[in-house]
Amino acid sequence: MPLFNVYPLYDVTPVSAKGVYIYDENNVEYLDLYGGHAVISIGHGHPKYVDAITNQVAQLGFYSNAIQNPLQKQLADTIEALSGCEKYELFLCNSGAEANENALKLASFHTHKKKVVAFKNGFHGRTSAAVAVTDNSKIIAPINAQQEVEILELGDLLGLEKALSKNDVCAVIIEIIQGVGGLDESTAEFYEGADALCKKYNTCFIADEVQSGFGRTGDFFAFQKYKIRPDIIPIAKGMGNGFPIGGILIHPSIKASFGLLGTTFGGNHLACVASLAVLKVIEEENLMENVKEISAYFMEKAKVVPKLKKVKGRGLMLGLEFDFPIADIRKKLIYTHKIFTGSAKNPNVIRILPSLTVKKEHIDLFFKALITELN
Repeated sequence: MPLFNVYPLYDVTPVSAKGVYIYDENNVEYLDLYGGHAVISIGHGHPKYVDAITNQVAQLGFYSNAIQNPLQKQLADTIEALSGCEKYELFLCNSGAEANENALKLASFHTHKKKVVAFKNGFHGRTSAAVAVTDNSKIIAPINAQQEVEILELGDLLGLEKALSKNDVCAVIIEIIQGVGGLDESTAEFYEGADALCKKYNTCFIADEVQSGFGRTGDFFAFQKYKIRPDIIPIAKGMGNGFPIGGILIHPSIKASFGLLGTTFGGNHLACVASLAVLKVIEEENLMENVKEISAYFMEKAKVVPKLKKVKGRGLMLGLEFDFPIADIRKKLIYTHKIFTGSAKNPNVIRILPSLTVKKEHIDLFFKALITELN
């Protein structure tokens, strides 16, 4: 049976990985500076992560949410302690799209409204409401397009107030740093203004931290650079270091009731221990400080890159923007220099999303290869 052909694939077949390196079937070593879309947060095969999953699956891998699972409460408490998001409540699911789907659904339940405001170049997932609020008409099917969505320019406070003043918007959903869109970030005035407008018009402010959360920016969440308090915070990707897990942090003003949200696999025992292991390593190895140090080093090294238009992003959620498409350069980085990087909706941007454990010598290897191909 053939696979449904929806992915353009590079001719690389990884069979093992360790730290920031991936190895193919011929034992060729690749430097992983993309982490499978910002998923690998503490490095491939971290021993504490492997031990946690191995020990848990030997005891109990899965049972439904109809029973007690103390690991879920332990995970919620650990996220609260490390993130500083006090008194939020946690609902667990399986992916970033599910996190955003549940966030939008919960916002609609809470406000009794159904329209959503999102922003150009935003990406929130490929499921029903999540894809409807994503700015990419090519991946929105007619069944998704029935959602009531208004997409504004990132930074447009006047347009946002005009939309909210009609009192039919349940949620404003924003990536503080856009991921797939190309690492754009607006201003404190915009994010703080948007938060204030949401509170004024009884609209949920959803800060989509699916890609930017769990320490990737040097703060636990990207929104923490600003004076805002989101109503709902979707999380996923780096949360499980490769094990499928997602969730939403929910402000205490939004009340739960039995049956309001639900999932079969969300918050299962293996998912919880995977995420707990990630948080333990982030804390014990001081990885958010490493993110800040390596990010500053990256910015300094980028100053000598020829033809570079701009460095975008924060922490280890970074982009290098040029005045020309970078697809051929990425191919050369993979096939000639054995380095994985990422692309964006903006064809001129190379995305860099390595493990939070990455070191300066790995950044040096990347820039040496990049400059070689640009000269």
